[in-house]
Amino acid sequence: MFLDIRFPDGPRYALIDGTIRMMAGVTPAHARVGGNILGYLYPRLRGTGCRPYNSDMGVRVDDTNLRYPDVTVFCGNPAAPEREMERAYPDPVVIVEVLSPSTSANDEGDKLRLYRALPSVDTIVFVDPQAETSRVVQRLGPTAWRDDLFAQPHDVALPAIGVTIPHAEIFARD
Repeated sequence: MFLDIRFPDGPRYALIDGTIRMMAGVTPAHARVGGNILGYLYPRLRGTGCRPYNSDMGVRVDDTNLRYPDVTVFCGNPAAPEREMERAYPDPVVIVEVLSPSTSANDEGDKLRLYRALPSVDTIVFVDPQAETSRVVQRLGPTAWRDDLFAQPHDVALPAIGVTIPHAEIFARD
């Protein structure tokens, strides 16, 4: 049975290896970058059958892991009436994690391992708002992945949804 551990207007929690753990808040830079990505994706995916969500929508990884990535794209009409009451989906296509010093090791370690195990996932993006860099992990086949760290300004291609997010849009400050 799946447990919903979100409480309106209260602390945020994640289910990690069967244990409920409180999640920390984010910095303004973290929130800005996540908002920039969501804002860029939303109008481009409208009418495509895919929809981007912010960290309020969970990813049900398995029976003991529920995560809340900063931005997630679900396809196959996730807003269909029969799915409207779900609080987490098991089938993301794109996952974006905005890194922070306190969570980057976990994001790029355990979370990456869990996300790669989901058959629906095509692309996992890690964005560092401090260094203004991105890491893109792209599925090449059932068990093959490409892992690119871009230390210089680089647009992020999301081929599964037909969108490329310009570097300047990801890190825009206005």
